[in-house]
Amino acid sequence: MAFDDTFLRACRKERTGRVPVWYMRQAGRYDPEYREIKERYSLLEICRQPELAARVTLMPVRKLGVDAAILYSDIMNPVASLGIDFDIMKNVGPVVHNPIRSKADVEKLRPIDVEGDLGHILRTIELLDEELEVPLISFAGAPFTIASYLIEGQPSKGYRRTKEMMYSAPDVWFALMEKLGDMAIAYLRAHVASGAKAFQLFDSWVGSLAPEDFRVFVRPTVERIFSELADLSVPKIYFPGVSSGELLPAMQGLAADVIGLDWRVSIAEGRKRTGNVFAIQGNLDPYVLTAPMNVIEERAKAILDEGMQEAGYIFNLGHGLYPEADLGKLKELTTFVHEYSKGRLSAEAGVLPEKRMVTE
Repeated sequence: MAFDDTFLRACRKERTGRVPVWYMRQAGRYDPEYREIKERYSLLEICRQPELAARVTLMPVRKLGVDAAILYSDIMNPVASLGIDFDIMKNVGPVVHNPIRSKADVEKLRPIDVEGDLGHILRTIELLDEELEVPLISFAGAPFTIASYLIEGQPSKGYRRTKEMMYSAPDVWFALMEKLGDMAIAYLRAHVASGAKAFQLFDSWVGSLAPEDFRVFVRPTVERIFSELADLSVPKIYFPGVSSGELLPAMQGLAADVIGLDWRVSIAEGRKRTGNVFAIQGNLDPYVLTAPMNVIEERAKAILDEGMQEAGYIFNLGHGLYPEADLGKLKELTTFVHEYSKGRLSAEAGVLPEKRMVTE
């Protein structure tokens, strides 16, 4: 099978003939075909059916021409194996019926059993590994973001209970972080063994923390996750979510390959703050996609011009796609990123690059 490794090479800061592109939440509600599927099945029901989850994962790859697939799943899926009872509620998000509020609650959490409880997700990855001609990115929720749902019981704006536990019961907090770190390590290792070619650790809400709180209460566990998975040869991405620009200096030293940026920090500034050692992914504001196509291309061009100043750049959004995104515009944007970056890179190299393919 012909396999396009452009995304993987960009993650490793190797030179590429074009800038690779994929979109967070690229399998989702902007696609009419996906909305039809969601009329019959919930998110969790789709995830429990490997053939259907694989189909949904493949849809944006085939329709948009992106350079990587992102596994259709949810960051909450593995917590069920720990003994957490939750639902994904429409227009709300994860709702936890037995929230974590005490040391006793943490001690009740079971070790994750990936093969026993989450074999359907591993089977989805195996199916995709057989089918895809671009890399599959798997993912896990980072401990702070998962903890915020487990402690608050549902999405929160202020994270009051979460921060209260951090500050007032640090022994409980660190015990929970240890269990969630163990969960992420086992879960991602199983994904790679099943065929994932890269993984992303989503820390969607860690930007709610002050830099010092991140360093004290969160970074040790994030660092442990990447360190314990360092033996895996796949690229490793850390996305610290929205409003995380002030936390970026604390990313230095992580055993990750790529840092994802939101739209509040420029590519150049993101490189500077992270020590200029990681590949960089990002960072178009998702709502720019509601603009006319000429505005979208203008914004994308500015980001690409900055990203292509150094090797190791992946075009993406600064957060996930919203339902308001238009499928046609996304396809046009993907084509624009490829064609514009290919033209610029080939001009700089003085040659016409060809799409590099490897055979597996």
